[in-house]
Amino acid sequence: MAIRIFQHYWQLPLALLALVEAAIFFLAPYSAVILGLDPELPKSAALNHTIFPRALLFSGVLFLSMTAMGLYNARQRSRLSGLLARVGASVLGGVLVIAVIFYLFPALQIGRAALMFAAFVAVVGSAISRVIFDKVADEDVFKRRVLIYGAGKRALSIARLRRRSDRRGFVPVGYVPADGDDFDGVPEDEKIRSGESLLEVCHRLRVDEIVVAMDDRRRQFPMDQLLECRLDGLEIIELITFLERETGKVRLDVLNPSWMIFSEGFRQGRIHGTFERAFDVLASLLLLVVALPFMLLTTIAIKLTEGPRASVFYRQVRVGQYGHPFKLLKFRSMREDAERDGAVWAQKNDNRVTLVGSFIRLTRIDELPQILNVLRGEMSFVGPRPERPEFVEQLNERIPYYRERHTIKPGITGWAQLCYPYGSSEQDAAEKLQYDLFYVKNHSLLFYLAIILQTVEVIVWGKGAR
Repeated sequence: MAIRIFQHYWQLPLALLALVEAAIFFLAPYSAVILGLDPELPKSAALNHTIFPRALLFSGVLFLSMTAMGLYNARQRSRLSGLLARVGASVLGGVLVIAVIFYLFPALQIGRAALMFAAFVAVVGSAISRVIFDKVADEDVFKRRVLIYGAGKRALSIARLRRRSDRRGFVPVGYVPADGDDFDGVPEDEKIRSGESLLEVCHRLRVDEIVVAMDDRRRQFPMDQLLECRLDGLEIIELITFLERETGKVRLDVLNPSWMIFSEGFRQGRIHGTFERAFDVLASLLLLVVALPFMLLTTIAIKLTEGPRASVFYRQVRVGQYGHPFKLLKFRSMREDAERDGAVWAQKNDNRVTLVGSFIRLTRIDELPQILNVLRGEMSFVGPRPERPEFVEQLNERIPYYRERHTIKPGITGWAQLCYPYGSSEQDAAEKLQYDLFYVKNHSLLFYLAIILQTVEVIVWGKGAR
């Protein structure tokens, strides 16, 4: 099952896991004080809530750290061992941040032994929660029981959802064939053929939701039966909206312009734009100060390995908002003659990448000069990655709705970068477009900040680097 918060769907098991872990993190400092591990705080501090602000700080920082590592992302595909490694890294990173806050604000401090014990409780508690979650998350009790009205090509897009992360929120109970369907779609043993009404089928199979996935709605659309089910309390949802909710992307193979026109989203509010731009400017200035030492070291490394006359920066024309071109700035990570034969997609283990370039691409240091593009207003921190005009012209002709990704500013990071690996082909571009359209449709300040936070996982674990 899923719940909707701030225009975004959250899987119920994952939301419950987040609440449980937040409670564990909050209670961890209390347990340390009760055991007398902090010489500055008596055990009574746990009873009179003197420890409350410290516990709130501890739980808040650890929760954000876990989020940054993608541990509350429904599309997290790591195995249990990988998740536990991320838990350990999250708590370690969170403790380091808390130590800095303690240094800046001594009044919030807890003793070193108490902090270490609280961190230990957080790791063990989260690990146990994750093991339990891994066992029960796929239980059908947490999932919507979904009946699909249609059994042709469009309905097949649901039957082909095989990833565990894509099926975490629902269980298909069957497919009801509809007039006009392509019957070469869903396997015969998954179809429901009976003389019952649609409502009777729903009652018998304990259905929570009906997905309308007919191939041709113009042929005997079951208005009366669907209305009867809706008035009985059943949810009715279109196929595109259903797939968007469950997969976190807008599927191109079932997309049509009317859905884009009438569906919620695609908002371009002035207030949102003002707040986003203000954040971009403030964050750019702050990040420039923090990143300056790394940028200087990168400059020195390039000069030392490739000679004093080697160019440090790489300027390349990219397509920005509304199709306007701009010059993207990056640290040069390839040979200076890398494109003497024309524009080419970057490949895995690309032999054009230099020694320094391979490191700065892996750590994403090569992207740091784009902070200047953000300051100039050509880019945002979050948005679809800008492509070269040569590729955009080609992709506009071959991939439907590709132009729509340019209705917002391109970004240094984005939803597609979190959910899909590095793309180096037309097929990859089409896959990433589905995530870009999801962001264009659902982008909000909260979603924007969540993507920035989760980009930490991409950097730390090297996801999608090439």
